[in-house]
Amino acid sequence: MITGRHISSSPVTARLKFFYGPMDCGKSTLALQIHHNHTRSGRRGLLLTRHDRSGTPRITTRIGLAKDATELRDDSDVRALARLHNADYVICDEVQFYPVAHIEQMADLVDCDDVDVYAFGLATDFRSVLFPSTQRLLELSDEALRLQVEVLCWCGSEGQLNARVIDGDVARAGQQVVIGDTDDAEVHYQVLCRKHYRAGELAAVEAFTEAS
Repeated sequence: MITGRHISSSPVTARLKFFYGPMDCGKSTLALQIHHNHTRSGRRGLLLTRHDRSGTPRITTRIGLAKDATELRDDSDVRALARLHNADYVICDEVQFYPVAHIEQMADLVDCDDVDVYAFGLATDFRSVLFPSTQRLLELSDEALRLQVEVLCWCGSEGQLNARVIDGDVARAGQQVVIGDTDDAEVHYQVLCRKHYRAGELAAVEAFTEAS
């Protein structure tokens, strides 16, 4: 939280932007594209992540792009990390897994240090309930943008919700955070339209692979 903030007459130009959408909609790809564009313009950036699908401190994408990043821990301080790296902007990937305290630090970084913050993550969990961190981002961000890269349910309708699939069934209860991907592992995730998410109707693995 902001404590002892120095009041300046200079206008704050930095912004906190939150990009969200279901799995497979290109969030991490956009994060790396923004980082590339800013770096080419001579700006210094800091890449942050938490529980990336690779299991390593990297921002990775399903189309093969990847970049080393700093893994956030519960006791990490986003503002301190940005100052340490003399960052002009910060890319925050997988923000659905961040503690809410990190979201407050991201807002402080924009308001107090005039550093741009670009956040990327899921809005809702496997129960279609907002993650606490993404709820806070929706409340605090200057812009909250749903990504428009089309993700399809197996039926061909727009995919909106991330279903956790365990042994071939849509899970309705369990821990909020269980790391997985959109593969055919015993525990994995499948993007569904609202109708089929609520009905718990899944495509066969073969049909889903062909649709994607």
